[in-house]
Amino acid sequence: MKKPIIGIPLGDPAGIGPEITMYTFAEKSLYDICNMFLVGDRYVVEKAIEITGLDLKINIVEDVENAKFEYGTIDMMDLGVVTGPFEFGKVDALCGKASYLYIKKAGELAMAKEVDAIATTPINKESLRAADVPYIGHTEMLEEISGVHDPLTMFEVEDLRVFFLSRHLSLRDALDAVTYDRVLEYIKRCTEAMERLGVKGTMAVAGLNPHSGEHGLFGWEEVKEITPAIEQAQREGYDVVGPIGADSVFHLALKGKYASVLSLYHDQGHIATKTYNFEKTISITNSMPFLRTSVDHGTAYSHAGKNTASAVSMIEAVKLAAKYAPNFNRE
Repeated sequence: MKKPIIGIPLGDPAGIGPEITMYTFAEKSLYDICNMFLVGDRYVVEKAIEITGLDLKINIVEDVENAKFEYGTIDMMDLGVVTGPFEFGKVDALCGKASYLYIKKAGELAMAKEVDAIATTPINKESLRAADVPYIGHTEMLEEISGVHDPLTMFEVEDLRVFFLSRHLSLRDALDAVTYDRVLEYIKRCTEAMERLGVKGTMAVAGLNPHSGEHGLFGWEEVKEITPAIEQAQREGYDVVGPIGADSVFHLALKGKYASVLSLYHDQGHIATKTYNFEKTISITNSMPFLRTSVDHGTAYSHAGKNTASAVSMIEAVKLAAKYAPNFNRE
């Protein structure tokens, strides 16, 4: 079976992205399941190799077809954005510009089917702003690259998969977003996303209020919005149950009772996954024409340039991209 090609944008040069990427290319086990292709700047990669002390060589190519895909060699496109000294751990407009251009190019390679998925490294919102990049983060950039509005995010850690009804909203606004129409729409979207990944099984919708509201005793959202949406989805043939109390649903899913959980607001699902295993919680964006996985941590400026950052999350992101890319791209 042909191994999937995973495109990796280098991330903010002033953060830990370059260092954890070097450790990812040095992880020999990854070469058994995929080929990796880097988009970045040669100068930044050379600095990262120097900092980590890893025995890695660089192979600059103009297209993916000329990559060697050999252990110990980093096949990469050199975009030539950062070509000289910069300061680690500092907001920098040039580094912000570079991080955006790395992602843009990696996304273009994915849209052109030259890579089978991308695994993204951390970027910094302040550096993006300093560079006048008109996007606050990966999701907004991916919307532009893919042409897909509101890409669907899923977290995976071991056997726990969590979708999110809303992302970066205040808690007050997130509660207002829990409507019949939105819950029903997301049950359908999440089911389709699971099918694309090749995952089968029942989806559980988390409860919003304590004990899922106790029939209105602790809130009416379950009675008026959530349960009717679930029942309508069931009538339409969707394999979904709930609402299941948020104090137990994530545990039950981790033990295999449910294939996925629809979290009703940002922190509800983030707390569950990251408390269980912070480093191995991986973000998957899977409603675009290409699959994207990502570390779910930041640029960690305090660790940048010191060879103290853990690469566990980045390695897991590449593993998940390799795991799902064959199913995702089967059509």
